[in-house]
Amino acid sequence: MAATTCKNISAASAREGKMQGKSSSSSSGVFVKLSGILLVGLVAWIYQVIQPPPPKICGASNAPPVTSPRIKLRDGRHLAYLESGVPKEKANYKIIFIHGFDSCRYDVLPVSQELVEELAIYLLSFDRSGYGESDADPKKTIKSTALDIEELADQLGLGSKFHVVGFSMGGKLLGPV
Repeated sequence: MAATTCKNISAASAREGKMQGKSSSSSSGVFVKLSGILLVGLVAWIYQVIQPPPPKICGASNAPPVTSPRIKLRDGRHLAYLESGVPKEKANYKIIFIHGFDSCRYDVLPVSQELVEELAIYLLSFDRSGYGESDADPKKTIKSTALDIEELADQLGLGSKFHVVGFSMGGKLLGPV
C-alpha cells in the first residue's frame, strides 16, 4: 500500500509555486521554439546562397577532354556513345543499353564474346545527358531522354527496329512516355 504525505500549504504559496513553475517552463519553451525557427531560417538562407558550380562541358577550356565518339543533337548538346559487338550491318539484334544512376556508357550488358558472335549482337551504350561525356540537359525528362535515344539511333543508322534495355534507373526510362 502506498503511503501518502499531507502538508499544509497556504493557497497563496501554492499559487506562487505554480506560477513560478509555469514561467520557467514557458520561457524555456519559447527559447526552444525561437532556436528552432532561427535554425530553419539559417538553413533556408544557406540553401539559397550556396549554389553548385556550373557543369564543365567536355572539350571546353579547363574541362575534361573528349575521349569517345559523340553525336551532336538538334538542340546543340553532345551525346557520347560506345559501340561493341558485331558491326551493325551484320547484326541480327541491335541493342541500345541505358545505364543507371552512377554509371556510364562503359557499364554495358555483360555478354560473352561467344554469345555476341553466335547471335550477331550489336550493342550501343551511351552516356545519358549530364553523365560522362554527354552534355547536361537542363530540361531533362523521360520523354527528352527517349528523344535522345531516337536521335542517336537515327544518326548512327540503326534502322527502324532495335531493342532497348535499361538497367536500374535506366530501366525507368522504358516506361510509358
